[in-house]
Amino acid sequence: MKHIIYLNEAGSKVARRIATELNDYQLSLTGDFNEDLFRNSQALIFVGALGVCVRMIAPFVRDKHTDPAVVCVDSIGRNAIAVLSGHVGGANEICSEVARVLGANPVITTQSDNTGYWALDTLSRRFGWICEAGHSEMNRAVATLVNGDSVALLLDIRDNGTDMMEESLPSNVRVIKDIRDARGCRLIIAVSPYIYQSEIPILYFRPRVLNLGIGCRRDCAPGGVAAYIEQSLLDHNIAPSTVRTVATIDIKKDEAVVAELAKWKNVQLCNIYTSDELKDISVPNPSEKVRDVTGVAGVAESCALKASDGGMLILEKQKGRLSEGADFTFAVSIDRDALRGGHIEIVGAGPGDPDLVSVRGRKFLERADLILYAGSLVPKDLTFCARPGCVVRSSASMNLEEQFELMKEFYDRDKLVVRLHTGDPCIYGAIQEQMAFFDRFGMSYHITPGISSFQAAAAALRSQFTIPEKVQTVILTRGEGRTPMPEKEQLHRLAASQSTMCIYLSAGIVDEVQKELLMAYPPETPVAACYKLTWKEEKIYRGVLKDLARIVHDNNLNLTTLLVVGEAIDNREGLSRLYDDSFRHLFRK
Repeated sequence: MKHIIYLNEAGSKVARRIATELNDYQLSLTGDFNEDLFRNSQALIFVGALGVCVRMIAPFVRDKHTDPAVVCVDSIGRNAIAVLSGHVGGANEICSEVARVLGANPVITTQSDNTGYWALDTLSRRFGWICEAGHSEMNRAVATLVNGDSVALLLDIRDNGTDMMEESLPSNVRVIKDIRDARGCRLIIAVSPYIYQSEIPILYFRPRVLNLGIGCRRDCAPGGVAAYIEQSLLDHNIAPSTVRTVATIDIKKDEAVVAELAKWKNVQLCNIYTSDELKDISVPNPSEKVRDVTGVAGVAESCALKASDGGMLILEKQKGRLSEGADFTFAVSIDRDALRGGHIEIVGAGPGDPDLVSVRGRKFLERADLILYAGSLVPKDLTFCARPGCVVRSSASMNLEEQFELMKEFYDRDKLVVRLHTGDPCIYGAIQEQMAFFDRFGMSYHITPGISSFQAAAAALRSQFTIPEKVQTVILTRGEGRTPMPEKEQLHRLAASQSTMCIYLSAGIVDEVQKELLMAYPPETPVAACYKLTWKEEKIYRGVLKDLARIVHDNNLNLTTLLVVGEAIDNREGLSRLYDDSFRHLFRK
């Protein structure tokens, strides 16, 4: 339970305002507060004087690992103070949230928050890692970090957590690639599925990024198999707690061994694959006997690799036999997305304004070793946030092979490559053929979406492209130029729905576009020709459909023009029921 306790009537207004916004909290009076409420609460927000709050909770405070989060807010809502269990209980986060609700000043006194150090005791919860440290070990690690002692950071995987740590590296922390490089440090922080031997204390965070592939003889006895595999992992310096999935072939799905392992440790998923899904996977230890029986080169290794989505084996096929006829094999892989090394991030730049790139996209631009941007389609200003030493190149003069060659050069040197595309890269971004290259070479890549020009158009036109009871569909398409359109997607066919239509890459063929649209839309249908949306050069021309071609020709509009057609433009009719007082839902009863 979570409670908001107001100490007097003066604070009731503030308490109710908090409760309205944080609807999982229960309002209580001071007379309701007792030790049972304290012990059984996840979080407590006191509204009133800090001294009163402290005196009320003082008799019951024991340990930060068991005490609830406690926040105190003054009765007029000016200050929100994190009082107890700032990190472990989450009081600091609650304090910040309450401050945002009230427009109050958040008062947080924990040293790591005020000095820019990581809150080590919350990282595992924040990023889904497992922390193996006890309370005293964690306290010593926190003290070493915040006291400014030399700390080594060993990152064997890549995920959102390791990205955050690399982006916010404290001055006394250095990244190492080998445990031996930690000489002279007082602490090693390791985000890793591996076990290391070192005289320097190691604080482990265990990401669940491993996959266990399992094969076995028919009716293999399950007793002791999980323990055997666990010990084998330990013998190979692999932390069993990092195994996330178990995988096998469909003909083994009903084996008791598989059922037992599916309940083992932190296993979140049991993957069952068909022989067709596995047959083309190359494994380091193939078996013709296994192929004859199952149709695949090796069950354990192929299943582990399949579950990793193109990752790699970190433990090749191992054989086990605990009793007569109870033979089994297993192998372990690491997820492709977790592999460190080179990486390509395809980033959507947005429609043009450098401020409209996403926060995530800008962070990649600031960290990149190579930024390859889409020439005249992306303002060069977007690349000005590149760090010193970053190579910035335009792809305007490059063909596909030349672009890939440059990106692979950096990728093979374990560098971060940002491929910067206009708008949202998944909409007319020409990234499919690039991803085909990445897939062919097994490269790590990811897409950071961006704001598309059709969204920028709606904002610039101050129009809602979906109008209740009038138009509920937005069509993103293009006219037929040098690239043919599928027959079923001809403009006149799409136009028959009378939806809001956003037409890309078609200013140069606007006469044909207008002709096709007039086959379905009335001549007086509102249109807008939007040139370089959000750029400094932005120009928007409104009119009606029968004049669309003339508008484009008279203003010499080119390929960076988006054409918008439909009754939604400048429409102010049609009301949504969402905010009608009679419309009841989960949050308004």
